[in-house]
Amino acid sequence: MAVAATALHSKCIPAEVLHALNEGRCGEPFNWLGPHQHGDHWYVASVAHGATAVDVVLEPHGESWPAQRLLGGVFVALLPYRPENYRLKIKWPASMQTISDPYAFGPLLTESTLHAFHAGQLSYPSDVLGAHPIYVGDTSGVHFAVWAPNARRVAVVGDFNQWDGRRHVMHRHDHEGLWEIFIPGVRAGAIYKFELLDRHAHLLPLKADPFARQTELPPATASVVAAPGSMNWHDAAWMAHRASVESERIPVSIYEVHAASWQWDDHGRPLPWDALAARLIPYVQAQGFTHIELMPISEYPFGGSWGYQPIAMYAPTARLGNPEAFARFVDSCHVAGIGVIIDWVSAHFPSDEHGLRDFDGTQLYEHSDPREGVHQDWDTLIYNYGRHEVRQYLLGSALYWMRHFHVDGLRVDAVASMLYRDYSRPEGEWIPNKHGGRENLEAIDFLESLNETVAREHSGVLVIAEESTAWPGVTRPVAEGGLGFSYKWNMGWMHDSLGYMQRDPLYRRYHHHDLTFGLVYAWSEKFMLPLSHDEVVHGKGSLIARMPGDRWQQFANLRAYFGFMWTHPGKKLLFMGGEFAQDREWHHDRPLDWFLLSDPMHRGVQQLVADLNSLLVHEPALHRCDHVAEGFEWVVADDMHASVYAYLRHGGEGVPPILAVCNFTPEVRRDYRVGVPEGGLWRELCNTDSMHYGGSNLGNGGLLPADSLAARGQPFSLNLLLPPLATLILRPERS
Repeated sequence: MAVAATALHSKCIPAEVLHALNEGRCGEPFNWLGPHQHGDHWYVASVAHGATAVDVVLEPHGESWPAQRLLGGVFVALLPYRPENYRLKIKWPASMQTISDPYAFGPLLTESTLHAFHAGQLSYPSDVLGAHPIYVGDTSGVHFAVWAPNARRVAVVGDFNQWDGRRHVMHRHDHEGLWEIFIPGVRAGAIYKFELLDRHAHLLPLKADPFARQTELPPATASVVAAPGSMNWHDAAWMAHRASVESERIPVSIYEVHAASWQWDDHGRPLPWDALAARLIPYVQAQGFTHIELMPISEYPFGGSWGYQPIAMYAPTARLGNPEAFARFVDSCHVAGIGVIIDWVSAHFPSDEHGLRDFDGTQLYEHSDPREGVHQDWDTLIYNYGRHEVRQYLLGSALYWMRHFHVDGLRVDAVASMLYRDYSRPEGEWIPNKHGGRENLEAIDFLESLNETVAREHSGVLVIAEESTAWPGVTRPVAEGGLGFSYKWNMGWMHDSLGYMQRDPLYRRYHHHDLTFGLVYAWSEKFMLPLSHDEVVHGKGSLIARMPGDRWQQFANLRAYFGFMWTHPGKKLLFMGGEFAQDREWHHDRPLDWFLLSDPMHRGVQQLVADLNSLLVHEPALHRCDHVAEGFEWVVADDMHASVYAYLRHGGEGVPPILAVCNFTPEVRRDYRVGVPEGGLWRELCNTDSMHYGGSNLGNGGLLPADSLAARGQPFSLNLLLPPLATLILRPERS
């Protein structure tokens, strides 16, 4: 046997290959490991560093053939005939292991799949790449696949092979740059990474799987083999309704949530998904919000990034539980009639060494030139949207959250940084596009593809742009020259209105246009009005802390501002804590100050937001024509001296109009005449100065008649008492 093995060594496995196999440097181990024929002989070669013995056990009769150690961890067994079915019995110093040989299984990726991947035509690339528990015949295991075209060798390492990169070197598909291997016996829950040698045979830092669908709990950084999806969904009615409605004409009021800091449990820890669902969903229902928007939940290494530097675009963060728990959370929201939007970050990724940076030893996912590939402000890397495979990776992530987790929308972060090559870059530190311009043509094409694909494959799902510039047509259909987003955050409205509200009421008269200017461009896009987390961090203070005056005036200002916001054209978004006037600036490492609700003033703001959401839902004039000029009409836009604004909201034929009147001074204004389009009785639906909200309880007594006295271009008018720092909302009573 020794003579035969020595002959096999010298004739079948060249010395340089044998050394490469032993050292884990062989780029194509399938050519040598597993079952092979050489002349009249068959042999099985395997790698098992640290083993004391290896036998090849032939099935079904259990014949055992000992293998000889040729070099280090390389073992070879000579067989009398071709092994149709066999297992490896490996004796370790302290245990015995019998496993199927991964090198007995050929490549599983089909030519059509390989071609589609290379062309960037896989809508769901995570079905192919990553780690998938499967059966090959009667053998269970996990199929691993990864894109690393410039690597000399790629191996899977994990808790199933002692993190030894010599054990499971993958098969390479040269043209596509894909690597794959089926490893029998590995199960869901296994922890793994990829070990790569670059083109110069230098060992790279271990890499997490870009397509991982589950991860370890940070600060651990490995990927986890996710179990096959087995979610029993209960949201068929929700999904059918979502696909049938026109989102522009329905009420949308979003509660933005940082899931790990909304509330904590009794032990001072963030609530996992199931516990969060039990508390958050009833709260959101009681507050009347139509959607929850979650700050990024794709796995991220640094908690201080709040998720905006994700490293696993297909995996819900392990901080709150496993993927199935997140699916249950979404399902519970849908059953309760609440949509779920997630923040999604396709603009950049962090430079952590276990992530996408220099993935195969080259700038694979990012640009090689830092003038294109690095965000200096954020110390992050920019995706190379010109690569089919990178676009496919990102688009596949977006679609994965919709298909696998039924999410109702994506809020795409930092769109402005994607659109402009010179974003936050001085002259000379950016590269113009092929036409010499500053527009990022590849990113634009990607965003257009994203929005067209989502609209085609997931009807009713919202895609919302956080875009802070005057880029034209963000929400215009792609076919009409736009980017195709469902909505755009109205950052101009947020900046102007918050700036106005922070001013002493004495000086607001000099900045009257801050609240009227937004209506000049309100119909240029489909806008969402955001009071997001960005407005209550980095020393800006909370919303209530930014209101001027004494404590009573601060609360009155905030209530009046919410009244203005909820009656202004545009969908609504409010960050958690704002609904009850959180005093402190938000911090991701502590929960909201729920104890404040023992104070009637804070409870009053909370009740007001609930009532405003109820009005938004039940009054069609407040939501049906949000994005067309016919839905809005100024009544009083020029009373700078009094800092009073009045306007009508229209919802189309047969819909009663809504009148909103805002008094942004602490003076009570009596006998203030406002024109209205109808006579008869008008009902005061909401008064932010009501005692129920903590106000002084001045108002107009519920019902009041419209006079046949024309005013401000309207055929009728109301003689109103305007409470101090308050918004009134009225509607005609129709029989």
